[in-house]
Amino acid sequence: MASDPAQKPAILVLAPMPAAPVSAGNRRRLAATCEALTRGGFAIDLAYYAHEDQIYRRFGQHPPTDLAAMERTFRHVFLIEARTVIPLKTRSNAFGIDEWCPDEVGDFVAWYFSAYPATGAVLVNYVFLSRALERVPPGVLRLIDTHDRFAGRQTQYRPFRAEPNFFYTDAAGEAAGLSRADIVLAIQAAEAGYFTDLTDSRVLLLPPHFTARKPFAAPERVARIGFLGHGNDPNLFSIGRFIRAWREGWTPDRPELVIAGEICRSLPGVEGPGVRLLGYLDRLEDFYAQADVVVAPMLMGSGLKMKVGEALSFGLPVIGTEIGLEGFEPAEPAHRCRDAEAVKAAVLAVSQDADALARLTRASEALFTRYVETALAAEAELIGLLRAHEQGRASPSPRMRGEGRDDHRTRVYPSSDLSCPSRASPTWDVGATSGSEGEGADQRESPSSTPPHHRLPARSADGEVGRALSPRAGRGGAKPEADGARVFRGGGLVLTVETSTRSLPAADPDLGVLIATERRPGRGMAAVYAPQRQRWFARAEASAAGNPPDLGVLDVALAPEWVRDRTLPSATRAALACAFARMQVDWETEGRIVGCAGDRIEIETLLPGVLVNGTHPAAAFLIAGEGACELRLERVTPLHRRRALAYADRTGRLSAPLPVSLSLRAETTPPAGGQLLFLTDDGIGRITLPEDALRP
Repeated sequence: MASDPAQKPAILVLAPMPAAPVSAGNRRRLAATCEALTRGGFAIDLAYYAHEDQIYRRFGQHPPTDLAAMERTFRHVFLIEARTVIPLKTRSNAFGIDEWCPDEVGDFVAWYFSAYPATGAVLVNYVFLSRALERVPPGVLRLIDTHDRFAGRQTQYRPFRAEPNFFYTDAAGEAAGLSRADIVLAIQAAEAGYFTDLTDSRVLLLPPHFTARKPFAAPERVARIGFLGHGNDPNLFSIGRFIRAWREGWTPDRPELVIAGEICRSLPGVEGPGVRLLGYLDRLEDFYAQADVVVAPMLMGSGLKMKVGEALSFGLPVIGTEIGLEGFEPAEPAHRCRDAEAVKAAVLAVSQDADALARLTRASEALFTRYVETALAAEAELIGLLRAHEQGRASPSPRMRGEGRDDHRTRVYPSSDLSCPSRASPTWDVGATSGSEGEGADQRESPSSTPPHHRLPARSADGEVGRALSPRAGRGGAKPEADGARVFRGGGLVLTVETSTRSLPAADPDLGVLIATERRPGRGMAAVYAPQRQRWFARAEASAAGNPPDLGVLDVALAPEWVRDRTLPSATRAALACAFARMQVDWETEGRIVGCAGDRIEIETLLPGVLVNGTHPAAAFLIAGEGACELRLERVTPLHRRRALAYADRTGRLSAPLPVSLSLRAETTPPAGGQLLFLTDDGIGRITLPEDALRP
């Protein structure tokens, strides 16, 4: 195939998670699949549906998404705004197969193939995005990378008396989703067999390929055992049980358990004798250099545990449960432990017996060798099918469902049957990994030659969108900077807006803390899906001269600084609220001040029902005239009687409003009215206090 990326056949890869940084197992799977396609001679256009960005923001966190690294890696990168709220819970027995695939995803797919008709295949990550395949034109090969089995997934949580906060469906829904594909990719053999029985679509086994980083060598002794993980439920439940088991009876002559990755944020208070948290590490090497044996004490989960493959690629012996090594076809007893206590017993056994440790190392090496052979053969089969489809696109071809064939069931060919791609993996600049299902830290070398990045074609309509996205004329105090950023000053506040793909930093040493990211309006145009976004940074300045700038009507996603972090001084935060006072809101209503004494104020109003019960971190700013003050929300009291107050759901997706009384307190006497900005992790509300209703 052509070596010039512009001449290579293209594949559209659609994913609800970013490809960089590789800080979770699903991201590592996405990266591995894209690496396989790249080795096979295909150019990749990556479309990120910002599902994960929405989820991180809803939990008060800055999304770990690196659009700049993704743009350096792929031929084209597209960003699909996640405007529809993704439901994390359902009152039904299971989610409908299309509940997590809103119209905007299908609209993008339809636009993409009108703009890039030469693309011959599309690969959708996760069956819950399969609805998008209905917008793919005839003649384009449709693939689904399943990642996991989702039918009945919620049953795994019952022993833990918990419920999942990720997608699950029933067998009928999963079958309906898979039927939309020509080829279904399974990450491990057991799931491949399940999918083969569920659908007539062709099922291929495609385990991710892990390039060997270091040779296997038995450690001299087991001083530390390691676990690398993302903060998802399977990891938290499993390592929580193992920590309790490991602590019991621990003495200084036993190995220390070291834990790394994003999961450390979710394990407060677990450090102590025998257990140490390393936090998020930028490089995998830094973690594996500190571990003599890696443990995978998984008690739940499906798919394939990427953390196990990564550990084996670094030449480390692994001990884990049968669930932890599912997909690696384990035979060694230490690879098929029953539970956390059995993993502990296996660790203690090898830590006290050098011969047993050597046997475990040899068994781990043999396991990895078998796995790599299977992965490479599976990769060769997929690439062979994609190449055959590309070569046959000139003439109509039937969907590759396998009806009437005797070979449509899952097969893995030996590498001699097809030309096997080189075992040398390309190096990608996709940032660090924090493991898979595990997170960890994977710092890859920069590629020796970077393929040219082909910009989107110019379109007249897109130019209008681009002009609309430029810093607005009339924003007070704007001054152009040499790098294209614009600066606004006033009221002790310095605001800088830049247009870039620099999505990962939550702060900048020169610009300050990230405040907001603007969303692009519209759909169905190239500029709407470009990965560049306008990002606002803020810092305080000594001079409080002038009023805060009026930024106008902005459509933004707010950063954690507003509700969670609160690193800016209170006066700067108040000025910030003035600057963003006219931003687009999710909901809007009226309120009445029904009580005011000193620094306390009581407001009767309406809130979206979801905010009335439970704990919801919030920030509130009362804006009056040219000034504002921040109020501390002390209590939300539901009311039985509802006043005739106007209410508008600007999103069309919020729960019905409920009457409440808000108890708030200010550092100083609050102004006697105005408008109240009511901010939650991923929600913006505005409560107007009419002049005739400022006091009871």
